[in-house]
Amino acid sequence: MAEKILMPRLSDTMTEGVIAEWHKKVGDTVKKGDLLAEIETDKATMELESYKDGVVLYLGIDKGGKLQVDDLMVIVGAAGEDISGLLGKATTAAPAKTETKVVAEIPKATPSMDVSKMDEVVLMPRLSDTMTEGVIAGWAKNVGDTVKKGDLLAEIETDKATMELESYKNGTLLFQGAKKGEKIQVNDLLAIIGEASKVDVNTIVAAVKNGGNAPAVQVAETIEVAATPAETTSSAPVANGRVIASPLAKKLAAEKGIDINAVAGSGDGGRIVKSDIDNFKTMAAPVAQTAVAPVVAAASAGQVSFTDTKVSQMRKVIAKRLAESKFTAPHFYLTMSIDMDNAVASRAKINETSPVKISFNDFVLKACAIALKQHPIINSSWLNDTIRTNHHINIGVAVAVEDGLLVPVVRFADAKSLSQIAVEVKDYAKKAKDKKLQPSDWEGNTFTISNLGMFGIDEFTAIINPPDACILAVGGISQVPVVKNGAIVPGNIMKVTLSCDHRVVDGASGAAFLQTLKSLLEEPLRMLV
Repeated sequence: MAEKILMPRLSDTMTEGVIAEWHKKVGDTVKKGDLLAEIETDKATMELESYKDGVVLYLGIDKGGKLQVDDLMVIVGAAGEDISGLLGKATTAAPAKTETKVVAEIPKATPSMDVSKMDEVVLMPRLSDTMTEGVIAGWAKNVGDTVKKGDLLAEIETDKATMELESYKNGTLLFQGAKKGEKIQVNDLLAIIGEASKVDVNTIVAAVKNGGNAPAVQVAETIEVAATPAETTSSAPVANGRVIASPLAKKLAAEKGIDINAVAGSGDGGRIVKSDIDNFKTMAAPVAQTAVAPVVAAASAGQVSFTDTKVSQMRKVIAKRLAESKFTAPHFYLTMSIDMDNAVASRAKINETSPVKISFNDFVLKACAIALKQHPIINSSWLNDTIRTNHHINIGVAVAVEDGLLVPVVRFADAKSLSQIAVEVKDYAKKAKDKKLQPSDWEGNTFTISNLGMFGIDEFTAIINPPDACILAVGGISQVPVVKNGAIVPGNIMKVTLSCDHRVVDGASGAAFLQTLKSLLEEPLRMLV
């Protein structure tokens, strides 16, 4: 399905952007992470990368042309796809999601100084639609370090994932607004980059804080750079002193200990992309010792003992959103037992020839997608004055991670085969645990599945995941005695519980959906027709 990319707002003073260069033309194939265009803003020239695979179907303006923020810029979809409907509604779409590449936001003017020229200021960006604050997961640069365009400044933990913040200018890091582990509100002062001899850090801090006496966490007062970088032989493409590589490629190179200067790029103009890092061959390095988790001493008998753990951003948002869901949406629950004998047998046969291992959860997801098509009210959302019945089926799959829970979305699940679903779910699960999910991966769900069967849970109830009207809790498959043809025989039984928002779904509607789901799982060949 074709998707629009609008001109993004790359600073709070930006009202328009100029296309400095197109790297794709209409008809070109584009992959996630490919460079689409370079956009000249009021502060810098930024890269715009594709966040989906497809073909470029439309470019909104020629090189050198100007577009207002939120004007239609690019449409990416399937070759030959009809985009006339998108062209007619270009102004109503949401801005495109791209890999994080943040420009400094300029603080509001104060009577004492002209902050419109303060391109040294970097504020905490909003890295997800629900983010109100970020935690500094780590600084890649220290105060006094030289910084170049494209260098990684910091990793920021949001409510969804840990994201990278790159520098958009050259200079010296003069100020850090918080230490590692501390939080900063969106649009609060994060960093100052410039020349020490020309920048009055304390004045800038006071101006950004609207004249307040905000203390500088770390400020470089006098910085002298005497060291000369060692010469290196580089295979990587360089532009204006910057290695041309995607942010993901840079992050993977750093994680694997690969010198990105030695990597040859296969992307546009020799740009280094993820596959170049994955395929890079280097001399074997010593294997790092696996970190050993600290052992918590057991409490002595008769002594009170406890451990306080600071709440992560992810856990805060989980608590907030699920509390709102539980105490706003009137939940009711429907539980059904499903005979999985045929599903067990079918899965074994399918996995004999399938290119990827199919799980029972993949069966459940496929069956839900088909059942939602037949019961669209279950695929709906409560919007206060209206009920939105979604015609597309995007199923969120709850994935447990170290800090909580993420729900990546399998889009248009009804049109995908079991093997396609299996590949996508496995990929999302790995990305979630590696903290590499992007906002586009977890947005847009219309229904959610939470499966705890692999943990030995027989049945449970789940809290609805907004904006969905329903969530399905899936238990494990248990061998229990069942009655078949008047005889007691062993059977494979799985219990599922549908949590429903009673403002949208009534009991009869929920029951009808479960009956369809049961019939599909008990006769899984029906899902393959």
